[in-house]
Amino acid sequence: MRIGLIAGNGRFPFLVLDAARNLGHDVTVVAIREEADSGLEAAAAGPPPAALHWISLGQLGRCIKVLTDAGITRAVMAGQVKHTKLFAGVVPDLTLMSVLRRLATRNTDALIAAVADVLAERGIELVDSTSFLRPLMARRGVLTRRGPSDDEQTDLEFGYRMADAIAGLDIGQTVAVKDRAVVAVEAMEGTDAVIGRAARLAGPGVRVIKVAKPGQDMRFDVPVIGLPTIRALREARAAVLSIDAERTLVLDGDAVFAAADEAGLAVVGRAPEDDT
Repeated sequence: MRIGLIAGNGRFPFLVLDAARNLGHDVTVVAIREEADSGLEAAAAGPPPAALHWISLGQLGRCIKVLTDAGITRAVMAGQVKHTKLFAGVVPDLTLMSVLRRLATRNTDALIAAVADVLAERGIELVDSTSFLRPLMARRGVLTRRGPSDDEQTDLEFGYRMADAIAGLDIGQTVAVKDRAVVAVEAMEGTDAVIGRAARLAGPGVRVIKVAKPGQDMRFDVPVIGLPTIRALREARAAVLSIDAERTLVLDGDAVFAAADEAGLAVVGRAPEDDT
């Protein structure tokens, strides 16, 4: 099968590229110049080699042309595009302008869903971004040697209501709480920035909750954690991280939980049936 990979930043695109090639797929990579790692050049060189094309944010028409010229009918988005970049500094081409005119609101979900619709109109199906990486999805239950204390668990239960609410409003997917008070809420800045801000406001011991959106579209904006997340938590002297099991991608696999153990962090995977 021919697969298109629309690559943002981080390790996610590398993992998808390797997994797709290991399954025998012919991969064409469309890398976003402002976000994707330059190391994709070497990764795409193979073996087996994958075609790689660099485009700038806003060049949706060129992205579609690259994929259609390669005979791509299925594509995956992998890797973050910082939310702030989607709304500042992008010079849209005519295709993206037509997308923007469709939007009633310009939140991230609405924008990417509209892009997915345009891809579908051109014969390109956007598929689940985790479809090649099922073993890296978070498991249920306590994922580290240490589980949350009773007090920390009470904070998590309090925080779940807040996190689910902001995720449902498409504001962000991460909150930090402490002593049954909301310390920090994610907007466009990203998880690591929220963790740092929470530490400055509340000191050591914050509890961080990262959730999937209600009805999370697994084609894009999937919750992701990795070793940089654990480093940010360690620097903040945070106490607990909760992620949604089966809907959060753990990019560095078990190395994430080993690093959390070393830092004395508790990490838990909230079971889907606990979601509200």
